Amino acid sequence: MIADPLDNGPISRTKIQDKIDQYGCYIIQVEADDYLPAYAYTIGLFQRFKHPEIICFGLSIELLGDLLNNACASIKSNEMLNTGVLYDEFIKNHPVQFLQVDRSYHSDYMAICNLFYRTDEYPSLQMVWPDKQSLFPWEPGFNPEWKFKQPLLDRNTDFKFYEERNVAVFTTSHVLEGKPILYVYHNDDGAWQFHSEQEPALKDSKLVCLEEITKMDPSVNELYHLSLGKSAWRESAGHPWEWE
Repeated sequence: MIADPLDNGPISRTKIQDKIDQYGCYIIQVEADDYLPAYAYTIGLFQRFKHPEIICFGLSIELLGDLLNNACASIKSNEMLNTGVLYDEFIKNHPVQFLQVDRSYHSDYMAICNLFYRTDEYPSLQMVWPDKQSLFPWEPGFNPEWKFKQPLLDRNTDFKFYEERNVAVFTTSHVLEGKPILYVYHNDDGAWQFHSEQEPALKDSKLVCLEEITKMDPSVNELYHLSLGKSAWRESAGHPWEWE
């Protein structure tokens, strides 16, 4: 018999199911670090109400929990939350909207939900909040300082980093000539390095845009979450990435 991954660790399948039965959903909360924003998501809305699960980013853990609990309460009252609709009952004086989450993001951000359902084939919505001018991230004039507080999970599946596509990153002439990327470093100052050698020679260094790196090797998108000062590596282009 294959062991259930949720049988081990602080979060068990039984605990999740008990909360779903009692409250309508279980909420996973992930604290922010020095690179990624905080986020939270539900487990159980689809099981209990046939409603998409909900994920939200970029606010305090406490507020994220409140928003998702309020969403669950609305759903329990037979309100179906839909995309393309402004909802003003969640944040005072600022409406929120919902986006349909691309399923490829489930493994990135909703791993425990995947384990609970034993699949990533469940629907989910992203609750998106506006800036103080009630502009959403995709609208002209949205506060640029808040751009990366909410990754938009209905798009950009080819580029998951929390930077602009044209941000300059370090690599080497060897990578540009076709050698595989085997070492990735996210410096304390936020700079990214992508190398085929663990300690490349300075004379071989090159500057390219981050999008060019993701096009050369789409697997580096798996490392979008690498915090400042951390590194990742693999034995060869055919091996999975490991990281600190």
